[in-house]
This record gives sequence, structure tokens and C-alpha cells, in this order.
Amino acid sequence: MEVPEGVFCGSVDRFNGVLVDSEKEYDEATDFEKKLQKSLDHWISIKRRAIWFTLRKEHAAWVPHLAKAGFVFHHVDSTSSSLVMYRWLPTHESANIPTFCHTMLGVGGLVVNDNDEVLVVSDRYALIANSWKLPGGYVEPGEEIVNAAIREVKEETGIDCEFRTVISIRHSHGGNFGCSDMYVVVALKPLNREVHKCEREIAKAQWMPVKEYLQHPDVHETNRHFMRTYLDYNKRNIRFTYERAQHRVLKREYTLFYMKPVEEKNES
Repeated sequence: MEVPEGVFCGSVDRFNGVLVDSEKEYDEATDFEKKLQKSLDHWISIKRRAIWFTLRKEHAAWVPHLAKAGFVFHHVDSTSSSLVMYRWLPTHESANIPTFCHTMLGVGGLVVNDNDEVLVVSDRYALIANSWKLPGGYVEPGEEIVNAAIREVKEETGIDCEFRTVISIRHSHGGNFGCSDMYVVVALKPLNREVHKCEREIAKAQWMPVKEYLQHPDVHETNRHFMRTYLDYNKRNIRFTYERAQHRVLKREYTLFYMKPVEEKNES
């Protein structure tokens, strides 16, 4: 459909909404309020639904005009320094707008060597001083869960690893920034032994005998549970593994996790 003169071009999404990016359509010489109103009149006449404006930091002057026209804040993307606002146009149906991302994703690496020792760290800024936990941290945007676990172990302890199995997932609410939190524990096989802790984040890092870990007063019961689950997987010779696949319509790659038995000899 041809866009009338004086109307934002944008792009139409599959929900019959319009996406406008200030980086593509900013014009200092244009009367923004006038163009916005003409655009809204046009979109209403052709029954568009949600109208989305992505505003770059340098185009923040658009914000008060959009707010005045009934747009509300949806989210801020810190990676691109952009703010997203939207307005729902239909008056005969309620707004069906999804909430922005509300869950943080973290990983922990359960690293056990051939001597039945587990790699443990004590955070420099731990909530409980001198407590022992698994190395780990947040998954970066666009990063795979397994890769994040391997990266975090390397950054915090200097130990290179390879994947063994996913162990457990912990889900909680009321975390950082009011978000929910998912913590995925991944069992990893160490490829070297000498520990080099991250001085910025880690107070202590060492190998601890598994038997000691399961009884240590400074290891939280949840972390002991992760170890018991890992040992149970080994005993029953099963793995929670993964493979890459592709959505047949969107052509978007994804990671599929699933449980499977393994025939090879148990790993410790």
C-alpha cells in the first residue's frame, strides 16, 4: 500500500501494526507533531492496530510529543540506546501487547574432575561471606546457555571446559530490576586443572572433594542438590543434552534440550 505524503513510512508487522524507527525517519526540518497527527489519522482510517516508535537517544525530543498523543513507554534497549513507545489504535478490542522481557537468565557450571573434585568459588561480594558456590553468572544477549556456562567458568576460575549435561533449572521471582530469574546448572568437563581466579569478582576459588562438598556447612543445600542430581544422572547413565534446529517458517535457529540415555561408560 502506498504511503501518503506527510505520513511516516514505517513497516507493517504480521499483526497489522506499524513499526517506525527514528533512525530511518528523523527529519529535523519536519513539523513532528503535524506529521504524527496526519500519520495517526491515516493509520486509524486503514484500521492499523499497534503503532510502535523506536527512538534513538539523539531523537529523544520526540518523546513528549508522542506521550501527548497517547503513546506509552514499553521498554528501553540499553544495547542500542533506544526507547520504544506504542499506542494501541483499535477502540473495539483491548490492547493485546506483550509485556517486555521479565526474566533474567543465569548459569552455573558444575565442574567435576577425574579426582572426584568439584570446582567451587566464593564471591567477593557474596550475600553470605565465605560461602562456597558454583562459578557462573548471567547469559549475555544472543548467547547460548551452554556457551555462557563455559565462558563464566573460564572468566572466574581460568578453567577451560566442555559440555557434559544440563543438571537442573531453578526459577524464582523478585530478582534484579524486579525481574524473575532462571538459573540453569550445566555439568562441564574440565580440560585443565590450575585455577586462576578473577580478582575482581572472586575472593576464593579451589577444587573441593565431592564428598566434602556434599557435607560442607558453607555450601547451600540447593547446591548440594545439584551435585546429587549430577551423580544420579551418572548412576542411571542419562544426559540432559541439546541440539541445534531451525524453525521451518521463520528460519530462525533455536536450541532444543532433551533427556536421553547414553551407552558410554559413566563419567564421574
